[in-house]
Order: sequence, then structure tokens, then C-alpha cells
Amino acid sequence: MVENRAKYLFPLPALIVMAVIVAFPIGYNIVLSFHRYNLTGAGRLVFIGMENFTNLLRDDRFWNSLRVTAVFTFGALGGQVLIGTLLALFFSREFKGKSVVKAIFLFPIAATPVAVSLIWAMMYNYDLGVINHVIRSLGGEPQLWLASRAQVIPALIITDIWQWTPLIMLIVLAGLESLPQHLFESAKVDGASSFQTLRLITLPLIRPTIIVATMIRSIDAIKTFDLIYVMTQGGPGVSSENLNIYTFNVGFNYFRMGRASTLAVVLFTLVLVFNVVLSIIRDAGDTDFQS
Repeated sequence: MVENRAKYLFPLPALIVMAVIVAFPIGYNIVLSFHRYNLTGAGRLVFIGMENFTNLLRDDRFWNSLRVTAVFTFGALGGQVLIGTLLALFFSREFKGKSVVKAIFLFPIAATPVAVSLIWAMMYNYDLGVINHVIRSLGGEPQLWLASRAQVIPALIITDIWQWTPLIMLIVLAGLESLPQHLFESAKVDGASSFQTLRLITLPLIRPTIIVATMIRSIDAIKTFDLIYVMTQGGPGVSSENLNIYTFNVGFNYFRMGRASTLAVVLFTLVLVFNVVLSIIRDAGDTDFQS
């Protein structure tokens, strides 16, 4: 009797733990999003249905946070995927000192995001930053960077690209090293050039790997918090306030937990939809390649 149910009994403790630490918080957050719950008030849950969601549609700050999230996410992901793939192709070849050079390129992901943010914030400093120092030495005008509404998002994107491009590089490099070598040998025998081999064999084969790497990074990029909070706290004004920073401000600065839960639901939905779309693209690519 016990042996027949072993396949259900053994995973049960893990399922219970997952339900407690994952499913319950998510479920409670969804329930809270349909209520008015202010920490500064009586602390009572007041059911208001879809009011929190409809209020977001009239909230200009919410739409601004969505715009910032989209610009930051696509800018950072685009740069990381492009540069990371190029670096992976570079490191897939053998050359002297490859291990040392690769270790240097992997240094950014070994540092904590807060440390990276503090370092780059100092580098962007108007008076003391090394970036403006180089610009001055070349005869140019120093820039405000993090204090400029026009420059703050590009500055944050550059920082995120610097830190997380090596992660994309590692994933794509692992995909490159797992490719069947006989395809490349056949292409060489047939007289294919290096560019033709790259375009017709290498890139189509590592396309699913690149999409998986994009999915992994997109989860963090959409809900980026520490980088932006340490460097700008969403400023100047709300110019760099993405959806995660706005959710934090609503919940822990304005104490409107019901509204913050609604924003968290929207953030979770964005991450889910974005990754579902990428999964569909990956699966469609696999089908096309196999056919």
C-alpha cells in the first residue's frame, strides 16, 4: 500500500514547503489587490473589487513607471544579448591567455548589485566622476548623467549592461560548446565561408539558447530594484522610477498596501507574459529548424 503511494508521498514535503513560501504569498497578494488596506489607518481590509485596478488606468505616474520599465528593459536586454553573444563567439575560439581574459570579463557578475551601483554612481558624479574627467580632458562639456531627465535612463542601462552581459555570454558560450562539430566540418568541406557558417549554422543552432538567456535576464530586468534605488531612487523626479520602484514607494513610503499589491500583480503579469511570448518564439524557432 505504502509502496504504491511512494511517488506521491516523497514529493509531498517539498510541495508543502513550496506552497507555504511561494503559493501562499502570491495568493495573498492577489487577494490584497482587491482590497483597500492602509497601514496608517485602522489596519482593516476593505473589499473594493476592481477599484485599485481601474484607478491605475487614471494614474499618470503608473503609466510613467510602465514606460520607464519598458525602455530600461528593452535597452538593457538588447545591449546584453548583442554584446554577450558577440563575446561568446569570441571566446568560443582558442587563443593564448583565453582563461585569464575570460576571468576578467566575468568580474562584473561576481560583484553585488549594490556595490556596482555605488561604484558607477561615483563614476557618473558631475565633479568627481572619472567619466566627466575624461570628457573634460578631451575638451568636452561634463554631463549631469544621473541628475538629467534625458540621460538618467541611458546611464542606468549602461550600468546594467556592464554587470550582466557576462551572464548572457556564459549561457551562450555553453550553447556554442555543445554544438555538434560534424556540421561545421561538413560546411568547411563544402567550401562555406566563416560568415556563411555563422549565419546558416551557428546562429540558428544557438537561437534557442539566446532566447533562454534573454528569458533569464528579462525576469530580473523587468523588476530591477537595487540598481535604480541605489543610484537614483527613481529620480530626478520620477524620470527613472520603474514599476518596481513605484510599487515600493506606494507600499512602504505611502503605506497603501492594497494599491501596492495591485502594482505587484501587474508586475508579475508583465514578467509572465513577456516570458510566455519568448517561449512561444523559441518553440516556433525549434519547429521551423526541425522541419
